Amino acid sequence: MRIVISEFISLDGVVQAPGGPNEDRDGAFAHGGWSHPFFDPEVMGGAISEATKKTEALLFGRLTWQTMAAAWPERAGDPFADHMNSIRKYVVTGTLGDEDLTWNNTTRIPGDQSLARIRELREREGGDLAVMGSPTLVRTLLTEGLVDELNLMIIPVLLGGGKSIFPEDGGLRTLELVSTTTSSTGVHVCTYRPAHTG
Repeated sequence: MRIVISEFISLDGVVQAPGGPNEDRDGAFAHGGWSHPFFDPEVMGGAISEATKKTEALLFGRLTWQTMAAAWPERAGDPFADHMNSIRKYVVTGTLGDEDLTWNNTTRIPGDQSLARIRELREREGGDLAVMGSPTLVRTLLTEGLVDELNLMIIPVLLGGGKSIFPEDGGLRTLELVSTTTSSTGVHVCTYRPAHTG
């Protein structure tokens, strides 16, 4: 399974709370919902639909899983919501117990076993293992070289600080640009893969 990261990201590299004002206020973040004015159904919606077709399972960090688990079940009846509710989901957590996993088809990956379990999932045959949001988890996956594809919707806005997916360990990681499209709202929809340097 390929591990594929998908993020709404500002020009200054922030991925925190693109979906709503109360999504994630950590660090007194005040711009929740910042992606909405830029959403373009044709280009951005099309990219999301194409990615969804290849996705076999979802992988989340705890906070993103909790946000999604609170939102998607009540939207049943919409095709995308039905897909989100039925697909297999994994959540990396050191605090949630199995009894907390109220969202259909969710499996807990204990935090202290996360890298080993994610490596096992990556070795399996199958479609994409998609990660949305989950900046702490994504940073770890990038650090460990466990990302096969990075889909970034680069939104023309500066947020002045907030959570990032990028490692800050001084490591050099070269990516190749596989495709790029620009939406009518000025969003660059870019797909990157790790460059195989020889």
